Amino acid sequence: MAARFSYFNLLARDIDALAGFYAGLLGYPEVAALRSPIFRCLDAGGVLLGFNAWAAYDLLGMSDRVPDRPATAAYATFELDSAAAVDACVERARQLGATLVKAQYRTYYHAYQAVLADPEGNVFRLNHDLGPTA
Repeated sequence: MAARFSYFNLLARDIDALAGFYAGLLGYPEVAALRSPIFRCLDAGGVLLGFNAWAAYDLLGMSDRVPDRPATAAYATFELDSAAAVDACVERARQLGATLVKAQYRTYYHAYQAVLADPEGNVFRLNHDLGPTA
């Protein structure tokens, strides 16, 4: 049985602010039909990007896992159309409150990317695949 990847969820202290950060940065629209007092959701083009309020720790039986501060055990990568788009998105992210973790660089696997942390400390990458290597 094959499974389809449907959601990537972030637990957030402020679901409205964090959903607003990603919507403003990447242009993803809210999925208003899924809105609840403890959940916001953005349509990321085939995968839903969800934001759960801290109450979800209890709801999901994870109250013993509430962090003092975010730890990086996973991160999302957002693919952009060009290296120039990565550069522009990095600047926009910083204006919206992100912190630059690693400035734009060319990777050994032929991508151009930057690593950032959102306003709540969750790490993410902005990436452009430069295509096959020669």
